[in-house]
Amino acid sequence: MAARSLASCIFCKIIKGDIPSFKLIETDLSYSFLDINPLSKGHALVIPKYHAQKLHELPDEYLSDALPIAKKIVTAIGATDYNILQNNGRAAHQLVDHVHFHIIPKPSEDKGLVIGWPMQDASKEELAKLHEEIKGKL
Repeated sequence: MAARSLASCIFCKIIKGDIPSFKLIETDLSYSFLDINPLSKGHALVIPKYHAQKLHELPDEYLSDALPIAKKIVTAIGATDYNILQNNGRAAHQLVDHVHFHIIPKPSEDKGLVIGWPMQDASKEELAKLHEEIKGKL
């Protein structure tokens, strides 16, 4: 798969070396580095070397390369509690339009990623209907 890059993308510039970074692991398909605005000590990013804005636009081989890198970083950091975060679109809090994975250690309640989980009630009938709808599209 040929790499795809966007000249105006900050992550593409980091991959090319035009913007310096604290590189951790680099493969043919991925690049990882420390976040310069960390939520906690060891907060890192894994970015595919293929410019895609959202996860569903990224070729699968880039996805299969990224998570083992995230696992190695988590192990190296020594985090027992952590988040792997990947956002798609502004409403989902994506700030850089290039697929990326955050590795965010969670050393305490007040450090690391802080999120809410606004659960909604769903009837079994609603879930069954949705289940069939999604299965029909897979």
